[in-house]
Amino acid sequence: MPVIAARVTRAVRAAALVMAAAAVAAACGSGQPQAGPAASASIPRSLLSEARPIGTGPRFTRPADGPVAGSCRRSLGSRVGVHVEVFAANRVLLLPAGIGARRPWTTLDGRITGARCYGAAVTLDPTGLVLVRPGSRLTVADLFRSWGEPLSGTRLTSFEAPAGAQVAVFVDGRPWNAGRASVPLARHAEIVLEVGPHVPPHSSYAFPPGT
Repeated sequence: MPVIAARVTRAVRAAALVMAAAAVAAACGSGQPQAGPAASASIPRSLLSEARPIGTGPRFTRPADGPVAGSCRRSLGSRVGVHVEVFAANRVLLLPAGIGARRPWTTLDGRITGARCYGAAVTLDPTGLVLVRPGSRLTVADLFRSWGEPLSGTRLTSFEAPAGAQVAVFVDGRPWNAGRASVPLARHAEIVLEVGPHVPPHSSYAFPPGT
């Protein structure tokens, strides 16, 4: 069931999610904006143009079942934040909770609060926030390997690029042309990967304090 997308930055994104998505307390957002003056008055038109629904079904709900990247430690420890968004077929494909965290898990409201151990790159909830161990020197390829999903020039998880097209990658709102897999998971990077119709990428994310 789609909800209003909140493909927005900082406080605006968070506020839109609170209003529109009880299911996802995050900044990836989805759903078509509802008609009427209330929606246009509360969210700028430029942000509404970036709204996309969250994809449903098995092609969009890809569980975390890959190997842990780096050493798996019992404590999460110090982390830096990276935000990763994935779009396929003009829909949001959420990164699942649990990438890089070995089971058994304990959870609260969809967020992982405990795991057997934690790798060098971890997702604790489906918001796209990746928590990276400082000094790990990981890339997007490492993240997808830990997720258990393919990434290539023409493949993005379960989706193939249309004939003659490629998987597009943006970092901080700018096209990345140095190789999709080589994008570093650098502190406070905003990374967008797309296959299918173009989704305007944004250049920043409201990272939690301490990351």
